[in-house]
Amino acid sequence: MKTLRLRPGKERSLQRRHPWIFESAIAKGGADPGELVRVQADDGRFLAWAAFSPASKIRARVWSFDENERIDAQFFRRRVARAVQARALFDIRSDGLRLVHGEADGLPGLIVDRYGDLLVGQFLSSGAEHWKSALVEALLAETGLSHFYERSDASGREREGLAPVTGWLAGGKGQPTERTITEHDWRLTLDVATGHKTGFYLDQRDSRQRFAELARHRRFRRVLNCYCYTGGFTVAALAGLQAAGALAGAELTSVDSSLPALERARAHVALNGFEAADCRYLDADVNATLRRFIDEGRVFDAIVLDPPKFAPTVAHAERAARAYKDINRLAFKLLAPGGALLTFSCSGGIGAELFHKIVASAGIDAGVDGYISERLGGAPDHPMTIEFPEGEYLKGLVVIRK
Repeated sequence: MKTLRLRPGKERSLQRRHPWIFESAIAKGGADPGELVRVQADDGRFLAWAAFSPASKIRARVWSFDENERIDAQFFRRRVARAVQARALFDIRSDGLRLVHGEADGLPGLIVDRYGDLLVGQFLSSGAEHWKSALVEALLAETGLSHFYERSDASGREREGLAPVTGWLAGGKGQPTERTITEHDWRLTLDVATGHKTGFYLDQRDSRQRFAELARHRRFRRVLNCYCYTGGFTVAALAGLQAAGALAGAELTSVDSSLPALERARAHVALNGFEAADCRYLDADVNATLRRFIDEGRVFDAIVLDPPKFAPTVAHAERAARAYKDINRLAFKLLAPGGALLTFSCSGGIGAELFHKIVASAGIDAGVDGYISERLGGAPDHPMTIEFPEGEYLKGLVVIRK
């Protein structure tokens, strides 16, 4: 058994059951990519079983803190079963859901989403890649499904020294990669081969529902959905306005720099029976569009800012903070008094406290004050554990302009 010996004092995070071991913490030892290593303190005490990753700054990721646990196919079957069964604890009103959420489920580097009869996985660490076959077998057995598509093309693989990989891992050869899922009372479509992440932003499910509730209660007349992707928040707003009997006369503008995404957004509006609504779709840069709207004197009763990941790591935080501040400052200038801004960051390198400060600074620069009426986060099938606060990658604020 290969061993990693840590530097003196570097065992403390593992004693708090944090699953990451950084390169700087290791005194000696190594292994092949994904290979199992015994991690021990400077004095030889056992700390954890982990998967080694020679290319990553996170040099090892923990599988187990139990010295007596055997890391084999049965171990992964148990972990997968626990993750899948845990989803029954949550009120998930969709047949699109996350079954495995990496470190939160004791499976670092593994993301698995279910879209109806199809599983989609991302194997983003050397350890998950090493045990891919066992993990796929366990997931198919636990769910009773037969189709598994791989979307291991996220940037995390590059940092692990792994090449991007996509394609069918089980079943499905020659079958369509399109799926239609239900979410709350809506229908939404996706393509697991070409869509963002594993095909869709499942983590925003509950925030979309909350936006529908706000639209029903507040009866927004002018709605702006920025970085709209395939229009989930647009459909949510339409559903809320329809429930309030306030759809007639409302104007909804959706902006994204991807024409295929906008075409799917338009199709989603029609699929849910809102084709008669006043919806406009702009294939444009969001920053430039916000500036143009300011010059035109436009105002909106509700604005959604759901940008892509500006800061994948803490090293990118400073540059990302400037980008977040700029778009929020522009949005504040366009927000009518009493209007609602739903603003999000999905950047792991931007913590909740920093994001709050960024939005506050943007409001000050825009000359706008507001109430933070709610904090939003990922849906419950994207859990954050008490040992791994880094799992809180998605942060959202609802700001009501005074």
